[in-house]
Parts: sequence; C-alpha cells; structure tokens
Amino acid sequence: MEKMSVDDQVALLMRGTEYGDDDLKQAMTNELRIRLIEAEREARPLRVYCGYDPRTTDLHLGHTITMRKLRQFQDLGHEVIFLVGTYTSLIGDPSDQDRLRPQLTPEQTEANARTYTEQAFKILDRQKTQVRFNAVWLSELSFAEIIKLASNFTIQQFLTRENFKLRWEKGEAIYLHETFYSLMQGYDAYALRADVQVGGTDQLFNIVTAARKLMTFLGERPNIAIIMGILPGTDGEIKMSKSLGNHIPILSTPEDMYGKVMSVPDKAMGLFFRLITRWPVSQVIEMEKSLNAGRLHPRDAKMQLAREIVDIFHGEEAAIRAEDNFVRVFQQRDNPQEMPEYTLQPGQTVLDVLMEGKLVKTRGEGRRLFEQYGVRLDGETITGPNLIFPQSGVLQAGKRRFLRVK
Repeated sequence: MEKMSVDDQVALLMRGTEYGDDDLKQAMTNELRIRLIEAEREARPLRVYCGYDPRTTDLHLGHTITMRKLRQFQDLGHEVIFLVGTYTSLIGDPSDQDRLRPQLTPEQTEANARTYTEQAFKILDRQKTQVRFNAVWLSELSFAEIIKLASNFTIQQFLTRENFKLRWEKGEAIYLHETFYSLMQGYDAYALRADVQVGGTDQLFNIVTAARKLMTFLGERPNIAIIMGILPGTDGEIKMSKSLGNHIPILSTPEDMYGKVMSVPDKAMGLFFRLITRWPVSQVIEMEKSLNAGRLHPRDAKMQLAREIVDIFHGEEAAIRAEDNFVRVFQQRDNPQEMPEYTLQPGQTVLDVLMEGKLVKTRGEGRRLFEQYGVRLDGETITGPNLIFPQSGVLQAGKRRFLRVK
C-alpha cells in the first residue's frame, strides 16, 4: 500500500467503528493518532491483535469484520497478531449471551482452533500474520496472580452489564467463573504488549474497561480500542450467529454464499456495504444516495453486494458463475447447470429420496418442507411425503437445493 499520512491512516482505521459514545470515540481517535505519530517517529510498527475463541469449527462473515480491520493495519505495515483463544474458550465469552455458555473441553477447542487459522488467511496475509494461543500464558497464572488481577474490579461493574443485568432481573444464575473472562482477555492484551486491540461492540467492557485497566495496573501503556459495528444475520435483525442459523459461513460454496446474501433484507444492506466489502467510503455513500433517490434498484445493489462478497472469498470467476446461477434459477426460474445426482431405489418415497439425497438433514425437516409447499419435481409442487417417487427428474427442496434423480 502506498504510504499514507497519519491523518489518512486514522480515517481509514476508524472507518466502521462504533462506540455508542461520541466522547469515547474521539478519545480513541486521538490516542490512535498520537500512537501512529510516535510509531512513525520511532520507525516501529504498532502491535495490533484480535482474539477469536474457537467454540465452533467454522467462521462466518460476522467474524471477518475484525479481520478486515486487522488486514488494514497489516497493509499499512503494522504487526498483526491473530490470537486463538484456546484458554478463554474453555469458559466462553458471556458478553453477548443472556444465558450460561456451555464449557468446552481442551480437546474440543484445539480441534476447532486448527480450522480457524486456515480460514483467517482468506482475509489476512499469511506471511505477515503471527498466530498465538492464549493458553500459553493464561494456563501459567497462579491463584495469587488471579486474585491480584481480580482486585481491580467490583461485582457492581459486572452486574451493570446488560447481559448479566438481564439474568439477574430474571432470577437466573450468574456463575462466578463467567466474570473471569474479562480478566483473561485483559491479561491477553498485557501478555502481548498490544498497542491496539480490535473487537466488536459486544467487547466494549472487555477491551475498554478490563484490558486498559489491567495493562495500566501491570505497568504497561493501555492499548487503544478499535470497536467495530456488529453485522446482522440473514434476518437483518439479530447478530450473525451459527447458533441462531442466520449466519453465512465463509467456507460455504459460491452459489450458497451468493444466495444467502441475496436473502438479506434491504434495510441491512448499508451495514453490509460498510462492514464487509472492500469498497471505498465514497462508493458506499454514492450507492446509498442512489438507493434513497430511487436511481438504484435494491435488487441490483444487492447483486453487486453478493458478487463482491463471493469475489472476496472465492475469486472473480466464482462470483460471476454464482451470479449467473442465481439469475438462471431464481430470476429466470430455470435449474442450475450443475447439481448432484441420485439413483432411485425401488419403492422409495419422496421423503426417502430427500433424506438419501441429503437435501434435508432429518425427516422432520423434510415434512416441514412439504407443509410449506417447498418440494418440487421438475417445477411441479409435491405435497405428499409418503408418495412413491413418481419418475426421474430434478427434485428441488426449498429455494437452493437441487438433486437430479435418475
């Protein structure tokens, strides 16, 4: 990347940030500018990190918001650390939860962690990324050291957090170990001697309160919080989450990814423009103006968005193919050119074929599709799950799943 002035770097790095408080945002902006000036004078890069808890095996678009911010720092020549929370994930971050997270075993977190780094390199530069694991230092803390760290916080600070407050008011249990998460994350920042920590708005307490307080207490200069907005899921309302089923996995096929982006409600497009794409601010502003003025149809804007997102993760050719497939299947009501094939067995029902052809995961899911008139053979709706499969043809389940039955 061409060398940028400090002011231009600040503008780029603060793009998409969301603090919920103008004074806090201005304070972080000022601190970032000062730290960048000092780094330039001292000819050293800033140390920047973000932590990812491997509680599942795959990442989704919501995770990539912070990764894209890390990549911006990387492209500006700064030192980026991809921290895998092999120890914090044993507890699970309670920041966005209104109930207790299940605890994982070390074996589960290690297995999940192996998949995380490879997925992260779809965004980050493999050659310029340090991968660290917080079990290295957190597992070595003594009980006396944990008491020392905990002495910086009050119970009231945790009970005023929205998620804990909600559970308290409902009379639901708040377990003591859940408060350790903020201490552990704060200690991560200290252990890494980080200049900057990137996270979502659900991490405000962990970064702004816990990490900065602990770093100061332990004699280090507090890190700067770069707090990113949260991406809604395909419902356009709630934070993208695998557990809610409203996520778009970054390992999904180009066709599936394109189709899921196209299902996002129009009202959420602006957030996707700003948080996920590589588009410059000027392009985003112009697109939003054109949408509001009626010069750009929401469908056309969303197709540009879907093509951009698929291009990021699968490349330009795959994005073009995915768009062609979407137009053919959903706008021209034609079948996709490529689909899996299945050889019909004697006596099989339509529901049997749905299951054996892996168009549905359970028989219950299949029956619900029939109730919703979502099963078609060569374009004709089939309403009886227990009908003997009538003939060869293209079986469609829902909007995007096809099977050629022979």
